[in-house]
Amino acid sequence: MNVSYNRLWKMLIDKNMTKAELRKKTKIAPSTFSRMNKGEIVSLEVLMRICLELHCGLDDVVEFSDK
Repeated sequence: MNVSYNRLWKMLIDKNMTKAELRKKTKIAPSTFSRMNKGEIVSLEVLMRICLELHCGLDDVVEFSDK
């Protein structure tokens, strides 16, 4: 299964927010953001903290595919 965070990265651009700003606001470890940049799976807790900070749903930040 593949995971894409492109929706999240696009949302950050639209909100004029950097990845570093989001990481600091959500208190997510830099290593977790590195995994996200590589398209690796992260915990649901991390995704929930991002969604709460950005006031959005899970499907607004992550997309799964079986390719």
